[in-house]
Amino acid sequence: MKKIEAIIRRTRFEDVKEALLAADIEWFSYYDVRGVGKTREGRIYRGIVYDTSSIERILISIVVRDKNVEKTVQTVMQAARTGEIGDGRIFIIPVEDSIRIRTGERGDIALYNAEQEK
Repeated sequence: MKKIEAIIRRTRFEDVKEALLAADIEWFSYYDVRGVGKTREGRIYRGIVYDTSSIERILISIVVRDKNVEKTVQTVMQAARTGEIGDGRIFIIPVEDSIRIRTGERGDIALYNAEQEK
């Protein structure tokens, strides 16, 4: 199992969410996050300079079976990409175990309903 964390633009979240659901990735968490990027510049709006070094993004956290890692990564990349600086990052982290609290199932079967696999 792997945990995929994707930091994406807020404006691309709905596209990524719909793409993940279409790819049968039906469970994930997301969080509003702020970060500091490499590009530092001030933007002027109505005569006031705003610091844009602190960037609002969405962090999507998904735990998937090993067989779904590449599909999930490609789905996020395609849906989140604008081609401009600041599209985000994807991190892939090993997951040692997973436990479904309700049934006590362990391992990757705890991520999905066993009935769907048949």
